[in-house]
Amino acid sequence: MFMGEYNHTVDSKGRLIVPSKFREQLGDEFVVTKGLDGCLFVYENTEWKALEEKLHSLPLTNANARKFTRFFLAGATSCEVDRQGRILLPAVLRQFAKIEKDVVLVGVGSRIEIWSSENWKAANTYDDMEEIAENMEGLGI
Repeated sequence: MFMGEYNHTVDSKGRLIVPSKFREQLGDEFVVTKGLDGCLFVYENTEWKALEEKLHSLPLTNANARKFTRFFLAGATSCEVDRQGRILLPAVLRQFAKIEKDVVLVGVGSRIEIWSSENWKAANTYDDMEEIAENMEGLGI
């Protein structure tokens, strides 16, 4: 399970150091793709294969299912960790997530999210947590 919040920077070549705690769980190769809320999702290979299977089981005749599958699979790339613990984030993914230099890597259970620092601060305010917590009861929490 991934958890924690780490601040890092992307260098001029698009390389990002993956925190050692995350690297231990991810291994040397894993998948990065477009995520929801304007961030990138990072999956360990076993989790990625499980998500792929779910996406492949969606009905081809459903337009939303096709669009949802296209969103995750078209932007996906396999990343390998170099000797310095870095990965190369493709330009298309950096542009999607508006990542220029400062990033936040966040462990959220079965995946890691990579956010531009600016988007992280804007999207993750918790002023309404009491109301959200009340609504979680319907989801079994």
